[in-house]
Amino acid sequence: MNKVYIAGHTGLVGSALVRNCEKNGIEWVGRRHSELDLLDRDAVFDFINTEKPTHVVVAAAKVGGIVANDSAPVEFLSENIRIATNVIDGCHANNVPKVLFLGSSCIYPRLAPQPIREEYLLTGPLEPTNESYALAKISGLKLIQAYRRQYGRSWISAMPTNLYGPGDNFDLTSSHVLPATIRKFHEAKESGAKEVVMWGTGAPMREFLHVDDLAEACMFLLREYDDETCINVGTGTDITIRELADTVGRIVGYEGKVVWDDSKPDGMPRKLLDVSKIRRLGWKHSYDLEMGIQQVYDWYRSQHS
Repeated sequence: MNKVYIAGHTGLVGSALVRNCEKNGIEWVGRRHSELDLLDRDAVFDFINTEKPTHVVVAAAKVGGIVANDSAPVEFLSENIRIATNVIDGCHANNVPKVLFLGSSCIYPRLAPQPIREEYLLTGPLEPTNESYALAKISGLKLIQAYRRQYGRSWISAMPTNLYGPGDNFDLTSSHVLPATIRKFHEAKESGAKEVVMWGTGAPMREFLHVDDLAEACMFLLREYDDETCINVGTGTDITIRELADTVGRIVGYEGKVVWDDSKPDGMPRKLLDVSKIRRLGWKHSYDLEMGIQQVYDWYRSQHS
């Protein structure tokens, strides 16, 4: 890889890709939102033409948890479609050899058979609470496929499972479940609160992948994968949200009570990815979940001490 453009290099995934490039001596380029607005099509085209990357990873997106997705569907659909099309079209206009578009496991049907295989895409209704984000990601994936079919591009898409890691978003209204849970338990411990209130029933099951594992998988796929079908990236194992809360509580050292507010939505009941395809290629995750949560909690405390 001569030069990798990481679209969204300051985000959770993008910063992990930066760490991976720097660790492996790979030249990379990125621009902050203040320097390059990915919603500005002409600016994106000009940037790619100027930098001339050999590889592009589309990790930029407007992201958030259930509350954010459910309350701002217009922005999640419109902005994410425009980000994907501007960057992907810009790569075509400038003849970029290899592009990796990153989707999300929420693109799969809400009640897809478990574990979820890549071919289950578009076989059933989506989860309503994040439908807009999922549709935008599906559009990006389909655009990659269209460029392969119409122009013979050697471009690919990967579908990561739920991610976590250093640099995550810990805002309680816009974050995903794992960082939100870490913050809730940490603040409850610090304040001496007798209980922590968690959304939903705790019954849904989720798979969690450390973002540094995803970065390693992205570099692996850029080297080893060339197929129009998206490829799942995950651990192949999941736990209930209730088990997640117990694990985080133990790591944080919180000894109070956990209360489940079942008036709040659960989201998808389960979304475990079938990762047999990427395993056959020779990639497997390295982070154990408990070890990963401990690392992220240590990072969180270092930022909020």
